[in-house]
Amino acid sequence: MKLTDAFGRDITYLRLSVTDRCDYRCVYCMAEDMVFLPRAQVLTLEESIEICEAFAELGVNKIRITGGEPLVRRGITTLFEQVGQIDSLNELTLTTNGSQLSKYAQELAQSGVKRINVSLDTLDPEQFTDLTRFGKLQDVLEGIEAARDAGIERVKLNAVILRNRNLDQVLPLVEYALAHELDISFIEEMPLGQVTEHGRQSEFCSSSELRELIGQQYNLSPSDHETGGPSRYWSIAGSGSKIGFISPHSENFCSSCNRVRVTAEGKLLLCLGNENAVDLKAVIRRYPGEREKLKQVIVDAMTVKPEKHHFYEDDAPQIIRFMNATGG
Repeated sequence: MKLTDAFGRDITYLRLSVTDRCDYRCVYCMAEDMVFLPRAQVLTLEESIEICEAFAELGVNKIRITGGEPLVRRGITTLFEQVGQIDSLNELTLTTNGSQLSKYAQELAQSGVKRINVSLDTLDPEQFTDLTRFGKLQDVLEGIEAARDAGIERVKLNAVILRNRNLDQVLPLVEYALAHELDISFIEEMPLGQVTEHGRQSEFCSSSELRELIGQQYNLSPSDHETGGPSRYWSIAGSGSKIGFISPHSENFCSSCNRVRVTAEGKLLLCLGNENAVDLKAVIRRYPGEREKLKQVIVDAMTVKPEKHHFYEDDAPQIIRFMNATGG
């Protein structure tokens, strides 16, 4: 069995959320007062590992662990250790806010994690706390250094840019990435969940606008660099750092989508911008140990993977779940 959707796209990349919880409350991702899932509704680590192994047997060769913040999940290193031993897996990666990296960097490296993404939207300490509501910038910067010291080969920053909040941080973030030999991707805000602190239309910054801004100081050239995700990369002469842009609005990447997500409660989410999903947790708990049953459900789900996302309907967000519920 192989994962190919109805539009001929091979699915080789799984993004698995292990928790909807986070120690931050970023303004574009979550409400300040969140109600999180009861523990019984969240996949156990053993169930998460079973899902990873099933996807690997179906040809998925890249798995990214996400959240919420995955490193706040108790016992999370067990998952990295076991998934890292899947022979057919080319890459096991992580998206994190960086707050816990100093604690876990060495164990992640030992589990075979060679590349991680760290969310970092600003280098201004006060602005950082304002955007995350609780976070301390120094914790993240120390986590990045810990990851590099542990032997993580590539660290990439992910920055969501909001016009009236952190547009002034684009050039400082590029400078920081170049100085520390990091990659960086700038992400157009995903319109997931109802936010109250800003208007999404008024805060929107397109990738082309950010490229123009960066181009005023650096000579950007298109790159054929690929990581299997949605970033389209550019390079800067004399630097090994890659500058990426994730553009779900202005430069739609649906035609080459190779990804599916599994949420923390075990729902196979077939598209970031659609609600159609399949409950894998229900399958695992009804048919424990029957991996072929699980695999068949996953294969069958590919037939209803939509062609593209639809974030807005009549200018209103169509998706009411927050990004922490989706998986980063």
